[in-house]
Amino acid sequence: MKFGVVVSEGPYTHQASDTAYHFVVSALEAGHEVPRVFFYHDGVNVGTRLSVPPQDERNIQEQWTALAKEHEIDLVICIAAAQRRGMLDENEASRQGKDANNIADGFRISGLGQLIEMGIQTDRLMTFGD
Repeated sequence: MKFGVVVSEGPYTHQASDTAYHFVVSALEAGHEVPRVFFYHDGVNVGTRLSVPPQDERNIQEQWTALAKEHEIDLVICIAAAQRRGMLDENEASRQGKDANNIADGFRISGLGQLIEMGIQTDRLMTFGD
């Protein structure tokens, strides 16, 4: 089975990003496919490269980056939600006249079309968060 995953809550304010991560790991271990994870609303904060959690806590961004690299998962951050929260990749930072970017390796910014495409191309769409 092919799963699409949506994460719509932030990484340190809600368990949704952790639950989604563990769901994807379990799905992959069971032989399913997860071609894309779409980060929406506060879930876009999972993809910042500037978060520095305490050493005794998990680093959810690094976990997603490693998982995506190992399994070739497309980690997409919603552009509108990201811009509202001050998250920009290099191209958007330049386009908006900003002097920095903060998108982590393995993540990319795109629009809602990627979410719709994911819904069409997968068997099930799993949503984590409100």
